[in-house]
Amino acid sequence: MTMSDALRFDFTCPIPIAEYPRVLLAHGGGGRLMQQLIGRMFKKGFDGLGLQADVDAAEVVINGGRLAFTTDSFVVHPLRFPGGDIGSLAVYGTVNDLATSGARPLCISTSFIIEEGLPMETLWEIVLSIREAALEADVRIVTGDTKVVDRGKGDGLFINTAGIGLITHDRMIGPAAIEPGDVVLLNGDLGRHGIAIMAAREGLQFETEIESDAAPLNGLVQALIDADVPLHCVRDLTRGGLASALNEIAAASGKGIHVDERQVPVREDVRGACEILGFDPLYVANEGRMVFFVPEDAADRALEILSSQEQGRGACRIGVVRDADAGRVTLTSTIGATRILDMLSGEQLPRIC
Repeated sequence: MTMSDALRFDFTCPIPIAEYPRVLLAHGGGGRLMQQLIGRMFKKGFDGLGLQADVDAAEVVINGGRLAFTTDSFVVHPLRFPGGDIGSLAVYGTVNDLATSGARPLCISTSFIIEEGLPMETLWEIVLSIREAALEADVRIVTGDTKVVDRGKGDGLFINTAGIGLITHDRMIGPAAIEPGDVVLLNGDLGRHGIAIMAAREGLQFETEIESDAAPLNGLVQALIDADVPLHCVRDLTRGGLASALNEIAAASGKGIHVDERQVPVREDVRGACEILGFDPLYVANEGRMVFFVPEDAADRALEILSSQEQGRGACRIGVVRDADAGRVTLTSTIGATRILDMLSGEQLPRIC
């Protein structure tokens, strides 16, 4: 029997036509509808072909060597925002996805979809931003592609990347490795990226300028690995923020995760902006934040290591893994009440990466 015979399945579209508008309107990702689209469309369609849909970077073994491989697309609007632009964001996002597997990022590709009429000065500034971000993240840009689309068809610029990293440790880092009693660590305050994008997009002005937290986090992960900290799981908090990332991990692991909202740092200006705009900072996107799952007896050492790094100076404990509430995330709120922290049905703010 050939592979094509083994992979034959029912070609009936897994999502009824009537549900297309609901699903496609959730274009931002990070919400329940996007998770349903991925699960019911792409997981089904690519079943048996090696798709690793529950991780940010897939592991590929070649001649006994372990590589991490990821791909991402960046459609952020506007192209520039306080604290960054689409170019630096593309590098950081790709590097951080590789880092979630504990890989040392080696190289990335950058493909540009350019809308006719984009000023060459703008494109050059973004190219230079990519260069600086790659140097900061210690990653090489080794290949790429360029396409031009008609005016009105590309919203300025889209960037697609792929990244390859080398896994030199012998651990399995991912949701399946977390255990009851593990401590959940966070490397800093939440919500700045999403609010910075919103302010730039809508021309909003606050008393203080809120800048994106976008940054490369591979150094944080590598520092923990070099110190032999037993990392069980790492996840960056991009679309859908902390709440969505924890829900994905809980669902994939079958474990319960409990978070104390009083321990989750949110800057006062970000909290105020969220209150004005009707956002929950737990769901607002970040581009320089990760959660780390480590055993209780390694938590203090992990915090010390994280806090010694520039991108981890706000590191703190925010939760714990437990057998209760399997597959769910629960939250102790700021007033001491306990509730379920669920996945949003959609996304609070699309086009943030």
